Amino acid sequence: MISISKPVWGLLAAIAFVLLVHLLAPILMPFLLAAVLAYIGDPLADRLEARGMSRTMSVVTVFVGLTLLGGLLFLVSVPLLIDQIQLLVERIYEGLAWLQQTGLPTLRQYLDLPEQTKPMDAAREALSKHWESAGGILFYLWGKVSGSSMALLTWIANVTLVPVVTFYLLRDWDVLMAAIRNFLPRSVELRTVEIAQQCDEILGAFARGQLLVMLALSLVYTLGLWLVGLELALVLGLLAGLASIVPYLGVIIGISAAGVAAFFQFDSLLPLAGVAAVFGIGQMLESMVLTPILVGDKIGLHPVVVIFAILAGGQLFGFVGILLALPVAAVIKVMINHLHDYYKLSGLYGAAVDIDDSETTEQ
Repeated sequence: MISISKPVWGLLAAIAFVLLVHLLAPILMPFLLAAVLAYIGDPLADRLEARGMSRTMSVVTVFVGLTLLGGLLFLVSVPLLIDQIQLLVERIYEGLAWLQQTGLPTLRQYLDLPEQTKPMDAAREALSKHWESAGGILFYLWGKVSGSSMALLTWIANVTLVPVVTFYLLRDWDVLMAAIRNFLPRSVELRTVEIAQQCDEILGAFARGQLLVMLALSLVYTLGLWLVGLELALVLGLLAGLASIVPYLGVIIGISAAGVAAFFQFDSLLPLAGVAAVFGIGQMLESMVLTPILVGDKIGLHPVVVIFAILAGGQLFGFVGILLALPVAAVIKVMINHLHDYYKLSGLYGAAVDIDDSETTEQ
């Protein structure tokens, strides 16, 4: 009988898991999204339970609170976002017109370049063709989703399924974790639990802390740009806040987009200084207050790793891959740290040290 070593079994299990995710990707989205929400809400339920509430009542309280908050944000933000996105499209169209009528002719005159208007004409024609509907991008996406009755029914089913699965996962989260721990082989239980706890520290800091940082920055940027008088304050503030999932990316994208919007909206340079002040204050709040308090130093995921993980997950598995990207990256990081520790304790690493020591002794 052929004997298969533990590393080979682990590799086969990893391959089977990736294949299973690939095959089930079309139906996994609501379950993974519900798992993310349950993971975020579990500490709140645990705190309420520690104060004497039953698990069910704790979960109901957290679930109702999150549902009301999400519904309120949806009702308030969606109509504003529709108007803002429509205004954004109009401003992009006006910017292209300015670039063709003023910007490029001035640049050609300064650099003594030949006349070339076809690329800009094509860009304006494509923009007007795809954005002539009153609703802008949201109506465009809605048309794509509701293009067939089956797609619409699938979308409605997924939206309905997420809160249901979230509630049951949140109620039985501790039970599920205990069952998974009891299922593990006794020989690897302690090491697996240790690795899982390290991954939980990284993901907890990222999922809960970074989410709060993104929301806080979105609020700061939106209010600041609104005080400056920028028409696109909401959409640009949210864009900059969401982009702050990667350090410094939010402030770079936000100040660039808001600066261009302010340049076309206002006739003076003073609003540009206001935009720079808004993002300067936001960056100082993020680095000195928000990140140290809400996130700390537990993430340990390099910004380049975050970008690569999200892009690779989206490329391989679509939206499901985006949801799995950061958890998988956190697990890989922890595993690499453990492999590095094993390597430093191995004979290979020790042999290299012995060789260097012997050469130093001979000299």
